[in-house]
Amino acid sequence: MFKNILSFIVINLGVFCVAANVHFFLSPNSLATGGVSGLSIVLNDVFPDMSLGLVMLILNVICFLLGFIFIGFKFGSKTIYTSFAVSFMVWALEKFAPMDQPLSDDILIQLIIGQAIAAAGIAMVFHQGASTGGTDIIAMILNKYLSIDMGKAVLFSDIAIAASSIFVFGPQIGLYAFFGVILNGIVIDYALQQFDDNKEIVIISRESEMVREFIVHELGKGATIHSAKGAFNYDSKEVITTILKRKDFIRLKRYISEVDHTAFVTVHTMNEIIGQNFKRLA
Repeated sequence: MFKNILSFIVINLGVFCVAANVHFFLSPNSLATGGVSGLSIVLNDVFPDMSLGLVMLILNVICFLLGFIFIGFKFGSKTIYTSFAVSFMVWALEKFAPMDQPLSDDILIQLIIGQAIAAAGIAMVFHQGASTGGTDIIAMILNKYLSIDMGKAVLFSDIAIAASSIFVFGPQIGLYAFFGVILNGIVIDYALQQFDDNKEIVIISRESEMVREFIVHELGKGATIHSAKGAFNYDSKEVITTILKRKDFIRLKRYISEVDHTAFVTVHTMNEIIGQNFKRLA
C-alpha cells in the first residue's frame, strides 16, 4: 500500500515538473519542442481563444482514440492518468499563475533550465512504469505498421512538430525548438541513468571467500564466481562479478580496501539490466 502511494506521489511530482516547463518556459517563448505540449503551443497560436491546457487535453484524447483504433488497449492506467494529468496541471497553472511575458529575455537559458526540469519529471514518470503518452502513442502506431524503431518514431514526430513551429513563429524560434528536441533526449537519458545507477563490479582478490561472504550476507546481493588463470604464471584465480547500486558499491569498496588492498577491481556503469531482481524482460 505504501509503495503504491509513494509511486502515485512520484508520478504527480514528475507530471508537475513537465507542466511547469510547458507553462513557465516553453509557452511564453513559443518553443514547440515536440510532443503533445509542442503541438499544443503551435495550435494555441492558431486558436488563441482556447487555453493551452484545453488544447493539450483535446490532443491527448485524439491520440488515445487513434491508439485504441490502431493498436488496441495496450496502455497502462498510469500512462492514461499521466497524459491527462499534464493537461490538467497546465490548465491549473494558466488559471492560478498566468504568464503575461517570458521570465527573461534570454530564450536559450530558459530553454535549458525548462528542459532540465521536464527531463527530471519525465524520468520520474518513466521510473514508475508510465509515460506521458501523447506522441508516444503515434510512435507506437508507426512502429506497428511501418516497422519504425520506437526511438526514431518519437524523434521524427518531435522534429515534425518543431519544423511546424518555423512556419508559425519564424525560423529563429523554430531553430531553438529544434535544439530543444535534441537537448530533451540527451537530458532525459542522463536523468534516467541517475535513477538506475547500477554498476557491474568485477573483483579478483586473494580474499575471495571473504569478499563473497560480504556481498551475500552483508549487502544481501548475489554474485557469480568464475575460475580463471593468470596470463604470466598460470596461477588459478577466482573472479567475482556482481551488480550493485552506488551506495552498496561504496560499502564494498571500503571493505575490500580493508581486507585486501592489492585486490584488482574493475567497475562498469550499466545502461540497462534485464533479468532476476531487475527489470523484467517483458
